Amino acid sequence: MTSDYTAVFQDAEAVEKYETVTYAPDSYASRINDRQRDYLRSLVRREFVENPPVHHDFACGTGRAIRALHGLVREAHGYDTSAEMLAKAADVGSRAYWHRVTGDGPVPQPVAAGFPAVVTIFRLLLNVNEGVRDRALAFAAKVLPHRGSGLLVVENHGNAGSVRHLRARRHDGERWFAELSHTQVEKLLERHGFEIVERRGFSMLTPSLHDNRMARLADAAARRLPGSDGYAVNVLYTARRIHA
Repeated sequence: MTSDYTAVFQDAEAVEKYETVTYAPDSYASRINDRQRDYLRSLVRREFVENPPVHHDFACGTGRAIRALHGLVREAHGYDTSAEMLAKAADVGSRAYWHRVTGDGPVPQPVAAGFPAVVTIFRLLLNVNEGVRDRALAFAAKVLPHRGSGLLVVENHGNAGSVRHLRARRHDGERWFAELSHTQVEKLLERHGFEIVERRGFSMLTPSLHDNRMARLADAAARRLPGSDGYAVNVLYTARRIHA
């Protein structure tokens, strides 16, 4: 598990690779991103019928979650520690106000943009230590002070209950391999006053199986089964504050 996200993504080449290689068309990551986009858009349409929310995307990277909700929010704010990520987000057409935040110290102050709000935290939890996770959730709690404030959507892209866990021993100690269980994510959210109201899985496959046609067909079938999200590699948790 690494906490040097800021240092890694201050490098323009690393940011470019993240945007154009990791998320190349038809890649494993881009396919999951497309499914998540459909889910987020349906979630916002369903939950914010009368009043479009303000979108706060913490650790926004190149703005994929922001682009997913273009046209469904009344304004968007992206927060990141990497100036290179923020520049790339604007360059690729993510429409938002950009805010560079520090990697440590006091919890960043969200822009006071009113309610309702939706907070997204994608592809962060596995890449940082527990202190940074707590900092991210504390930020979300500032945006969403009570149950009626809106929704939080958090991504776990390394579910410990998935087939990805079979690789854990082989990759033990490696810098970019980490995993979190549903229970760990639930406890993290509870610690900051959130409860999970919905859980959705987006792939049962690891990247190594992405190009196998039969595996992809089996994945599509498995994802339709009730309870299959519990075994998905990539999972989104939608949460609300516990207290009114």
